[in-house]
Amino acid sequence: MTAAPVWSVDPRTGKQREQVGTEATAQEVDAAVRAAHGARAALADRAVRSAFLRTAAAGLDAAKDGLVEAADAETALGPVRLTGELARTAYQLRAFSDIVDEGAFLDVVIDHPDDTATPPVPDLRRYKVPLGVVAVYSASNFPFAFSVAGGDTASALAAGCPVVVKAHPDHPALSELVAGVLRRAAAEHGIPEGVVGLVHGFEAGVRLIEHPLVAAAGFTGSVRGGRALFDAAAARPVPIPFHGELGSLNPVLVTEAAAAERAEEIGDGLAGSMTLGVGQFCVKPGLVLVPSGAGGDRLVKSLTDAVADTAPGVLLDHRMRDNFVAGVSERAALAGVDSPVPPGAGGEHTVSAGFLTVPADRLTEDGGHDLLLEECFGPVTVVVRYSDETEAATVLSRLPGNLTATVQLSSEEAAGQGRGTEILAELTPLAGRVVVNAWPTGVAVAPAQHHGGPYPATTSGSTSVGGTAIERWLRPVVYQNAPQSLLPRELRDDNPLGLPRRFDGVLER
Repeated sequence: MTAAPVWSVDPRTGKQREQVGTEATAQEVDAAVRAAHGARAALADRAVRSAFLRTAAAGLDAAKDGLVEAADAETALGPVRLTGELARTAYQLRAFSDIVDEGAFLDVVIDHPDDTATPPVPDLRRYKVPLGVVAVYSASNFPFAFSVAGGDTASALAAGCPVVVKAHPDHPALSELVAGVLRRAAAEHGIPEGVVGLVHGFEAGVRLIEHPLVAAAGFTGSVRGGRALFDAAAARPVPIPFHGELGSLNPVLVTEAAAAERAEEIGDGLAGSMTLGVGQFCVKPGLVLVPSGAGGDRLVKSLTDAVADTAPGVLLDHRMRDNFVAGVSERAALAGVDSPVPPGAGGEHTVSAGFLTVPADRLTEDGGHDLLLEECFGPVTVVVRYSDETEAATVLSRLPGNLTATVQLSSEEAAGQGRGTEILAELTPLAGRVVVNAWPTGVAVAPAQHHGGPYPATTSGSTSVGGTAIERWLRPVVYQNAPQSLLPRELRDDNPLGLPRRFDGVLER
């Protein structure tokens, strides 16, 4: 059977631009995985892989103009947004280089023998080692930061794990260009170019998760696609970790006092957040609880004015556009749902931003409105009007896991007066990041960041953004009573690598 061609497509017109290649065959997937597996030893030296990451970042910077142009042609996200995202991606590579240099991620712990303990303690030395080849599944909405050179790839390489990336069909040409940058950077440091593999095609993605030499996987995408791969990873003869980001509603609770104090400000902020990037952010606020009454009415009026002034935009591909148009139409048809600014089709290739409103009791008294509790990808949000705190809490209790949960408080509530502390406690079980008096769109790359949450937001308790993302691709191992001469250098008493460690209970830096 002849492999299907892979085309670059312009989302502004829906027309094919150029043939990038063909979908990977089973033999090509196998070859990519085996090449990555063979590159493991070349990543063993921390200094080498740190330098590799920095060279890769410099390569992205040097190729910026061409990469941004290619990305815009395939995603229509615009040069400004894409230039910022590329800078973030290069920064992330450098940040992981710093983490590799520091060495704390190895979690070195050394305990010498103690015969006085109960039970006695032998000589124990613990650190973390890379899992092996990591399969990375690129995201559609972040062609740089969550794709070929994105967080999964950067953290896996930092951990010492080669990667094979399944390119996203929305930006195949860009994927090839970015993979080329990474491979050239690898070659500069004597690392085989197979350390970063790239395959195209749906079947290739399935074969990749099933390959016996793949040791873990990272995914960003839909609940349906991610769950299928998650189940496949668990069903293997040897199951592997699957770190998937699947979907998130990102609820927002506006308190009555906050609405009374700054309704217009909150309405404007919500409009900006839900329409940012044509609503194609994984942390877009998709459900907002707004109080009934004058403050809530003012907020909805402000939101109406701001969203009505938003120009139509292009989604990443026509499949997403069709799903968005169908999704908002189905939601708007539910009993009790109003559309102050109707979302839906803009032009032949665009969509119009909008929002829906619904009384909270529709979400607490029957099961016919559960669709409103599911993510709808694109520039739309659902405003739920609640009558009291109990009704708002009941709606929150019905929500699935999320990446973020936001609360808009009044100045007094933020100062510790009222229910602010109690509300944060109610939101904490719902999400991996709780936001106060800000908006969830915008995920800073920082050591303290956590981009994850309870299922279906993610399939594990880890993060895909920030320094601790490296932990996904490591496993601990302990050596007991091993002679110094046989130990890895990381675990020797004299600490030849100068690593931070816990030595006989004392933290050494």
